[in-house]
Amino acid sequence: MVWYKSIQFIHAHCLLYRLFFNVIAMHNAPNLTPDFDLNALRASAAQATTLLKALSNPDRLLLLCQLVEGERCVSELEAQTGIAQPTLSQQLGVLREEGLVNTRREGRQIFYTVASTAALALIEVLYQQFCAPKN
Repeated sequence: MVWYKSIQFIHAHCLLYRLFFNVIAMHNAPNLTPDFDLNALRASAAQATTLLKALSNPDRLLLLCQLVEGERCVSELEAQTGIAQPTLSQQLGVLREEGLVNTRREGRQIFYTVASTAALALIEVLYQQFCAPKN
């Protein structure tokens, strides 16, 4: 089981690096002129790095993929992903701290939704690149 998790982890990192370079290639830096704002570019790079770090964990990526489909409570996420509850709570906490998910409490249950439009956009690209049926 450990080797499987390691392969998943390496695969997720490879996917994110490929995605990052695809996004860079798509934009091909058209707005970079001799007077571009290096500080703004660094701030944007820092934001992108933070998001990519959050998505680089296979469990967090899987959770966000489930949440793209709509609001879910912890028990639903556990059943759909097979992630054990302690790990699930830990990874949801990281996503919450990074501002990628919102929470809503109803009685004793906490419901999660995706809060980040940037995360939604990246997950859509990841889906198209790696999950969508090939024609």
